Amino acid sequence: MKVRSILITVPLLATVITGHVVGQTDKAVASPPQPHVSQLTIDTQSVTVLHLRPGFVSSVRLPEEVSSVVLGDPQTFKAEHSEAEPRLVFLKPLTAKSSETNALITTKSGHEIPLHLVSNGKPSGGAVDFFLDYERPHSFMIPSTASSFAVGETRTLNSETAPPVVKPDQAAAWIEQQLLKQTKTSISRWIGKQLRVSVGQVSENGDRMIVAFSVMNNSDSTLELLPPQLRLAGPLKQKNDSKIKAEPVGIDEYSMTNLRLEPGERADGVVLFERPSFKESSEQLLLQIAQVEQVDHPVLVPVSFTAPIGRTAQ
Repeated sequence: MKVRSILITVPLLATVITGHVVGQTDKAVASPPQPHVSQLTIDTQSVTVLHLRPGFVSSVRLPEEVSSVVLGDPQTFKAEHSEAEPRLVFLKPLTAKSSETNALITTKSGHEIPLHLVSNGKPSGGAVDFFLDYERPHSFMIPSTASSFAVGETRTLNSETAPPVVKPDQAAAWIEQQLLKQTKTSISRWIGKQLRVSVGQVSENGDRMIVAFSVMNNSDSTLELLPPQLRLAGPLKQKNDSKIKAEPVGIDEYSMTNLRLEPGERADGVVLFERPSFKESSEQLLLQIAQVEQVDHPVLVPVSFTAPIGRTAQ
């Protein structure tokens, strides 16, 4: 409320002073920005448009520590991140000219937040996003008090119902084994155009699953890939609403032979994760692979929610 009152009062004072000093002609007085403070839920499937303005800084707060910030055009926009404020990213335009670019914020757990930065270059007026506060996605499937994906939920099970547990050293061997298999697998069916993806064998051990996949650069230029992501997606149950809801599925570990592909080059990888306990019939488990420069156009490939019988960790 204090910010708004100051912004409303300043132009009035400016008008009085101008009229007193000049006193001859009416001149246009620079109008203040329209400050916006917003709160959004992290959605890796959508791109948030952030309105900036020369002379002002916009702040983005994440629900967890930030690991990296990448700008599409660092000549016209600036991004700042300090370890003293590990959850905050500060963004501002460097030019008074109208400009726009994209940005990608990556958190330590692997969440990727794509932004579309827009500055109209006007010195006054217009909407400006002063503060954007992201919160973790909430779902009826995963309560807010759930344990992290890295440390399994504590449950009391008897010896007959308890699933086998994959120990850290066993998990590493499992990942290595499945990755080696995938590198030797011949791929005939791909999804995507310039960036092609194919899902291979799906195996499970208790509540943990491992998915093997391959990526092919079918373009004429070098492609740099982001780490793989998993999501549980399905249509929103609202009348006349075609939007898709998507909940990220945490990945415990992943391994890829390469994240930078030359034209015609192939990379293989695996992801290890704890599968959600259940899903709706209309939802799909999807593997998401995206380029660093096209985070808003990922390749999504369906993944089996249950592994075929017999494919368990040894």
